[in-house]
Amino acid sequence: MTIIQEINYTSRSLRVYNAAVLSPHQSGCFPLVRNISLEPDIFGFGRVSNLTLLSNCSELTDELSKYKTGCGGGGGGWDLAMVANDTDLSDALGVCNTSTVAPVDLVDGDVGGDQYEELLTRGFMLNWKAGDCSVCENSAFSVAGFVIFVTIVAGFIWRSALSKLMVWRKKENYHNVEDFLKSCGTLAPKRYSYSDLKKITNFFRVKLGQGGYGCVYKGKLSNGSLVAVKVLNESKGGEEFINEVASISRTSHVNIVSLLGFSFEGHKKALIYEFMPHGSLEKFIYKESSLTDHQLGWESLFQIAVGTARGLEYLHRGCNTRILHFDIKPHNILLDEDFCPKISDFGLAKLCSRKQSIVSLLNARGTIGYIAPEVFCRNFGGVSHKSDVYSYGMMVLEMVGGRNKIRPEVDGSSEMYFPDWIYNQLELDELGAHNGITSEEENEMARKMVIVSVWCIQTVPSSRPSMTRVVEMLEGSIQSLQIPPKPVLSSPPRSREDSSAIQSSSMAIL
Repeated sequence: MTIIQEINYTSRSLRVYNAAVLSPHQSGCFPLVRNISLEPDIFGFGRVSNLTLLSNCSELTDELSKYKTGCGGGGGGWDLAMVANDTDLSDALGVCNTSTVAPVDLVDGDVGGDQYEELLTRGFMLNWKAGDCSVCENSAFSVAGFVIFVTIVAGFIWRSALSKLMVWRKKENYHNVEDFLKSCGTLAPKRYSYSDLKKITNFFRVKLGQGGYGCVYKGKLSNGSLVAVKVLNESKGGEEFINEVASISRTSHVNIVSLLGFSFEGHKKALIYEFMPHGSLEKFIYKESSLTDHQLGWESLFQIAVGTARGLEYLHRGCNTRILHFDIKPHNILLDEDFCPKISDFGLAKLCSRKQSIVSLLNARGTIGYIAPEVFCRNFGGVSHKSDVYSYGMMVLEMVGGRNKIRPEVDGSSEMYFPDWIYNQLELDELGAHNGITSEEENEMARKMVIVSVWCIQTVPSSRPSMTRVVEMLEGSIQSLQIPPKPVLSSPPRSREDSSAIQSSSMAIL
């Protein structure tokens, strides 16, 4: 982008600056300096010299060394800077792979590389061409007309620069993904072409679902295996794609969904997963969406809670690299033909070393209602694997109370924060009265799930158990469990429709 200053109406000239030069930068480094092209019927250069910037240079001679910029090229800066009349310019072009030409004020003689920053910051003169404007200048509309003209010209230059920047960013994103896939080596799943995806999905005929990241389609591989193909939206960058491949390609666990392949062609990105016949968990825990013959019994709900806990424990401790999911919720727990739970959707995941206890996040990520307090407010503590523990606890509470989470008759209130309501039922030993519990075994499973989940949603991260401890508590004796303190943090009541993602909506792969 360019900045226009010093407009001279008499000489019909403008002083133009490259915005990258005037913005904050490392001394001597202007990575976004680009060639400038002008409309010859409108503009012409004034008294300028061409400053040639070169990078990716090798075998610099002593003569060329005096033109060094001091920035260091290759990574985004320039190695050499030379004006058009430098006698060594042709030699420099022979040993440097990348060059661009930037106009600067007319300069006589040689210019050292350390002077090029000063030349660029001066800008350069640009003349505009026009006929005899004396009639217009005597008109009351002359000033307004010229302002409109300059605005149109500036808009044209800005739009051209913005278009080039967007193309550059798309190319950078493409190269970033390709570099990542190469770094995966043999760990990367099988790569498919986009035409292969059309055959696998029968031209995307059967849509299973749609979410913030894209659409999911049912497909079949050549060996007859059913798959779910998630086609990412074009508006999404490569970060979600890289997160999914980087995370799942490192895993192998019965409670983690399997990534069977992927497709990456330009802006078209897709991921191929094993097909889950029963879809996602949220279909079975909400009263308004659960059909009578599809409601899960307490034994099934309990085993789903245990299986999900084992999957999270594996992500936190079972891999060489610790994986933090950051979006645990019923929509992202898939169920196979035996209702075995599998954690899916790693678009918001973050990888870190197993020794790293606290991770840094630029933005809050996750889904409202399941996000740990420390993720959106650092006053509660550092972000860590305990943030996943909180999300897991909220999900299990929803599994227990999803069908009756709002009780109009409780304390005469029309609404009540449902973790508080569940906790009250636990204290009063009235879980069975509102949740269809018919036996002592079911009551014990429900109490375990509530006690463990309330421990998981403690406000202070250090008060929450690890996922290893969660598994032990669920599989241990009910008599060994202590009743946790009531969490002090409260929030407004939450409905299914309000569970929208903060960083970006996450979608379960059906």
